[in-house]
Amino acid sequence: MKNQDIGLLLKLIALGRRENNLSNSHASRGAMALPDDWRDWVLDDAERDLAWEHYWTGPDDDHLLARYSVRALAEATGISKSQVSLALQRCLEVGLVRKDRKTGVPRANARALFNFIVHGLRYVFPAKPGEITRGIATTFAAPVLEGQLYSSGELPMVWPDARGNNKGQAIEPLFKSVPFAVRRDPELYAMLALVDAIRLGHPRESKVAAERLAKYLD
Repeated sequence: MKNQDIGLLLKLIALGRRENNLSNSHASRGAMALPDDWRDWVLDDAERDLAWEHYWTGPDDDHLLARYSVRALAEATGISKSQVSLALQRCLEVGLVRKDRKTGVPRANARALFNFIVHGLRYVFPAKPGEITRGIATTFAAPVLEGQLYSSGELPMVWPDARGNNKGQAIEPLFKSVPFAVRRDPELYAMLALVDAIRLGHPRESKVAAERLAKYLD
């Protein structure tokens, strides 16, 4: 397994959450569990015009299949199409992805993914704070966990990014294109920040992040 496989699995979770929300209420806004100011970076012109709701115009099968295509997943995550295809194959082989019986689209095995993130991720893909830099807030400085078990005197942890709004200790993203991917999906941003809190936090901090992540993966 590669580190980008985790990012792709979390993207599948985010897609599934939005899909379920559309099917149940036809109100895509309800799937976003973050405030309107969830973006921790300076928007460029393209991002000002980009609304993630545009990709969710309806729950029909054609739109559904397009969202889960290798091409769409690559465009959404910044992971190359070849690597997306290989990641899906790896995850299918180990049971972290299953094909939907009705549509054939890939579905993440949320329970297995959660267990791996909580119990194994920090050992397989370790991380530690680095130099002070500008970037996008992660762990307890991110909107999903802001104000929880976080001292005002502590430096935030950030993914290095020239357009980030925070200055703090650099954390190498779980995969290279994390800053690109989170700009396009608030729930993916939330989940990746929670993953960082789990793999970097002390036991109590990791527990809080795991409890929040469990709600996303439920």
